[in-house]
Amino acid sequence: MSIAAIARRNWALRLSVVLNVCVLLYVCAHIGSSGPWIEEPPTNWAAAAPLQSDTYGGTLNDLVNGTQKGAAASAAASSSSSSAAVVSAGRSIKTSLVTTTPPNGAKDEALDKPQEHPRNQTLRNSTTTVTRKPMSLKDAVPCNEKSTEPRRAQRGDYWVLYNYVPMSMAVRCWESVTYTTHADYTFLDNLEPLLERWRAPISIAMHAPGTDFPATLDAIRYSRNCGSPLVSQLVTFHVFFSSKHVPKMIPPSEKIASDTYNCSLGAPWVNVSFAKMYKNEKKLLYPVNVGRNVARESAPTFYVFPSDIELYPSPNLPVKFLEMIRKRDQPALYKPNPKVFVLSIFEVDEKSQPPNNKTHLIHMLKTGTAIPFHKKLCSGCHNVPKSKEWQETPETEDLHVFHVGKRTGSFVHWEPIFIGTNNDPFYDERLSWEGKSDKMTQGYALCVLDYDFLILDNAFLVHRPGIKIFKKDPHRDMLTAKTNALIKKIIMPELKVLYGTRKGCAV
Repeated sequence: MSIAAIARRNWALRLSVVLNVCVLLYVCAHIGSSGPWIEEPPTNWAAAAPLQSDTYGGTLNDLVNGTQKGAAASAAASSSSSSAAVVSAGRSIKTSLVTTTPPNGAKDEALDKPQEHPRNQTLRNSTTTVTRKPMSLKDAVPCNEKSTEPRRAQRGDYWVLYNYVPMSMAVRCWESVTYTTHADYTFLDNLEPLLERWRAPISIAMHAPGTDFPATLDAIRYSRNCGSPLVSQLVTFHVFFSSKHVPKMIPPSEKIASDTYNCSLGAPWVNVSFAKMYKNEKKLLYPVNVGRNVARESAPTFYVFPSDIELYPSPNLPVKFLEMIRKRDQPALYKPNPKVFVLSIFEVDEKSQPPNNKTHLIHMLKTGTAIPFHKKLCSGCHNVPKSKEWQETPETEDLHVFHVGKRTGSFVHWEPIFIGTNNDPFYDERLSWEGKSDKMTQGYALCVLDYDFLILDNAFLVHRPGIKIFKKDPHRDMLTAKTNALIKKIIMPELKVLYGTRKGCAV
């Protein structure tokens, strides 16, 4: 054999050895790696609490602690803070995420402190503790960021101004939970009481057809300039209207975000003549599900909480929820079914303030100043599984899965409100608020997909004070009948094709 042939053979052998080593290292690396917690995320979304050193630049820390610092101080503090917060240089906020002082003063102080009780593990779906090594939420749920840049787009028969007035705070997709909701401008008086308890991002879609649009802009300006600084820091406003009712002029997004407002004029939603609102003059229906979907899909975080603006959550919910996810020590979190996290809902009388914790809530239920939500309107719509046991179980410090429910049997018409993600089915945009049953079709899809409804133990929602009673409304009854026919004849056959059927599932 020639010298040249021997040399070529030696080089071939060396190359073969190198390739084999590379393949071996690649295989070992993949065997040794660990995947995401609980389930592999089906999309590129994710979120996490601003806990420990995961906080993005410290921008979510100071709000909880009651003060705000400059950017440099916030960055230095970010490695030690364990709560969500907002930073806006040069401003000071003397409010806290932890509690809200009850109006009755010292009388209610004991009720606003969680009582110490041993955990009842039999109500957590398992008598054993799952031990998993906690990890940062940033690592546990990887995600890609979403654009928060303003844009305009058509959505069926509607024009939508997405991120029309964005919040000033920068939030990473893993850092928090976004409360997503909808309204017309007359409901914006709920924004501050909601923010005081939520203290995390809010994505709100505003219905503003025709001449309701200028009034909506004034309401946004007033909220951002004349009330709590939390509004400009944490709330993103989207605006939508029918293509048949386009406003005469739409100012640039940047102008609305930088505009000031003469606060002495008062809130634009005070003393409004509802009969003279454009929507009512034109006899337009309120497209509730368009608003729900716009707000939800525009949220900057993986976890979203689609709710109604008049429903106020118990304080500290985003932080406690994400800490529960981070600790990953509960069996229900590891079940293979898709899952959402349900909050029980209550009403309080108009003379009472929403309770700050479960201990206070239970006291109000016993005294009759609070009742389960819609008890006098549609008790079956919001009758949560194991609700009696939930009320009888004392409060504990952390958040846990109390019970895993299903939307079947006596709960077949249940309309749960829950923390979920944008992987969950959306709401049918052909349904209106006036026609009712606007969440029922989504509930059917969740049932057919075999969702687990993980009911949380120490968290709840309370409707704006004032207990609702049944009122006869012939016009709405007529719209309800039309909606029921639409669901039965058109929407349900579509859902059966798209999602299939499952025994026990119904609208």
